Amino acid sequence: MDSLRRIDSWPVTTAAAAVVRSSGEVVGTHGPTDHRFTLASVTKPLAAYAVLVGVEEGAVELDEPAGPEGSTVRHLLAHASGLAVDEPTVKAAPGTRRIYTNAGFEVLGDHLARATGIPFAEYLHQGVLEPLGMSSTELRGSPARAGVSTVADMALFAAELQAPRLLAPQTLAEATEVAFPSLRGVLPGYGPQTPNDWGLGFEIRDHKSPHWTGSSSSPRTFGHFGQDGTFLWVDPEAGAACVALADRPFGQWAIEAWPPLTDAVLAELRAG
Repeated sequence: MDSLRRIDSWPVTTAAAAVVRSSGEVVGTHGPTDHRFTLASVTKPLAAYAVLVGVEEGAVELDEPAGPEGSTVRHLLAHASGLAVDEPTVKAAPGTRRIYTNAGFEVLGDHLARATGIPFAEYLHQGVLEPLGMSSTELRGSPARAGVSTVADMALFAAELQAPRLLAPQTLAEATEVAFPSLRGVLPGYGPQTPNDWGLGFEIRDHKSPHWTGSSSSPRTFGHFGQDGTFLWVDPEAGAACVALADRPFGQWAIEAWPPLTDAVLAELRAG
């Protein structure tokens, strides 16, 4: 896809990208797709998927207590537990604010590890990475931000997010719909938003503005971006997903570069 060549103009040392149709077909790639990048917060959707696998396996339940008093697994997945960004400190009552929290995902990882008796990184490997063939992906620490992967591997995950094999379709549908609607919060890098909508481990685009996806992205678009210059989105209306990984921290360059790339990808897909 010609639209992916836009990453050549990004002010980064290395970048790669891919577009995956809902059929699982990779319809375009550009850059070194086997280069390993740090994912930063794009780790969270992978971690969330492992938790959802745990839910379906009966190891945990979405509405069982986890984290601060009154919080559940569902609250933690949806950044609605009230925990602070990087510390297990309570900043709000569960379900009252959307506080984007790395600490919450670390609590989730510990919770699943205790429930299964399996270290979280190993559970992620056994439950998600290995079945999908993501052999170049690993978790090197925090479930919130310590993933390492390639575009080729993340394209496999993008296909899974459009036609799930590891989860029941209704489980993925619930994860990609708004959880705890109407909560206000802050989208990192973009400021306060009301509402600040999230699903279970996935950010929901809805009508957020500004946003890291494109102006032509549908409100149903879901995904995640990371502070290491990485993103993954799935647009169900377009029937496609896009992953782009780079080796420069998120900043003004990404705010300016990512939406035009997304709009160009969507335009090329529409043109057939």
